[in-house]
Amino acid sequence: MSTAPRRPKFPLSLDAVVERKPAPARTAGMPAVGGARGAAMAAKSLAAKAPAAPTPAASAVQARASASTAGGGGMASERARGALAARLRAAGIRDERVLDAIATIPRHLFVEPGLASQAYEDAALPIGHQQTISKPSVVARMIELLRDGLAADEPLERVLEIGTGCGYQAAVLSLVAREVFSIERIRPLHEQAKANLRPLRVPNLRLHYGDGMLGLPQAAPFSSIILAAAGMEVPQALLEQLAVGGRLIAPVAVAPPAGGPGQTVTQQLLLIERRNRHRFHRTALEAVFFVPLKSGTI
Repeated sequence: MSTAPRRPKFPLSLDAVVERKPAPARTAGMPAVGGARGAAMAAKSLAAKAPAAPTPAASAVQARASASTAGGGGMASERARGALAARLRAAGIRDERVLDAIATIPRHLFVEPGLASQAYEDAALPIGHQQTISKPSVVARMIELLRDGLAADEPLERVLEIGTGCGYQAAVLSLVAREVFSIERIRPLHEQAKANLRPLRVPNLRLHYGDGMLGLPQAAPFSSIILAAAGMEVPQALLEQLAVGGRLIAPVAVAPPAGGPGQTVTQQLLLIERRNRHRFHRTALEAVFFVPLKSGTI
């Protein structure tokens, strides 16, 4: 996906072309972006008889995920995670590697104990500091868009996540990518994510505390960038850190037409593909709802 050379694994372990599509009322169940890439991905997904074989790192995380929930029963079981993945598949998610990651990561470990019984519902849940853990369908949809056109056994390369939050999406990304960098601007959430992820000992994930709007230039370029907060536009710094041939998926705010009474700002997913050094192709997708993208650290 990226022309950048492969980097060693961690020791730890805009042009004016804008294609607009109608924005349906909900996110879950939307098919992947159309065209030849989308058709090819759909064909590969339908042809797949079983999930792709995980990488050694992913296998280790899967084993620790099972160990961390052993004996928990009920919502802590593999059955609960598998049922969630099955619902997402029925709702339209087609990437088996993404579904397998959703069925592996124990989401209840990333929310407050009082909300654990709701962890495997397709719902956003509060994680403190006026932030939320995204709906599983939104997590799956956004990652599926980044992977559109890849073979089932082909991982994403270097991924940058803006907005670590509680760490759940970063954990899912770690199972579908070679390397994941994640930035969080709220110090308590950064520390919370580290604590949540510690039992899984994810070998290809590195967390950073900092201003996500500035990206992570020391680790750029990235083949994929995913934002977990919505701004009025995608920060220029992130576009510059996207590799040629790479993809960026972000929720962006859409201002209502001037003079429209009683209208409010809405949000929709925006897919940006970098065609060359100076040219970006943008595709506006479905309506979503995210917390606002902010600068600085707290």
